[in-house]
Amino acid sequence: MGSTPCVGRPEAVVDHRAENKTCSFCGRRGSQEFGLCGGLGAMICFECLDYFHDMVHSPEKLRRANRPVWDEMTDAELLSRLPLIIQSAQQNAEFVNEWVATIRTRNVSWAQIGAVLGVSRQAAWERFAVAQKDQAAAENS
Repeated sequence: MGSTPCVGRPEAVVDHRAENKTCSFCGRRGSQEFGLCGGLGAMICFECLDYFHDMVHSPEKLRRANRPVWDEMTDAELLSRLPLIIQSAQQNAEFVNEWVATIRTRNVSWAQIGAVLGVSRQAAWERFAVAQKDQAAAENS
């Protein structure tokens, strides 16, 4: 199987380029040199992956990590992380739009999408069709 994306496959719609993503854990932007991996909207850089791998394999590190990180942060540290949290949320929102676009390339109806989201066909269309049109317009400009 070649590396060219096929219509109807997630690769045809989902943006996999590292330079367009950020690590959901440390906030660093991906690049050709700074790789990321992940799925379902969350991305992780290899440095964070190594850090968390080490943590889950060390009872002492894991015990310390069971407390929320913000408990030990100053107000300034909390404020400094806020843009990173928003950036991560935006990345997840973009992924949802890409995921719905992928579903639509498979001719799944707006009624089916709405049903799994617990909303009407119209509500699903209003939420996602506009985002798809905006994305297509941005790509064509």
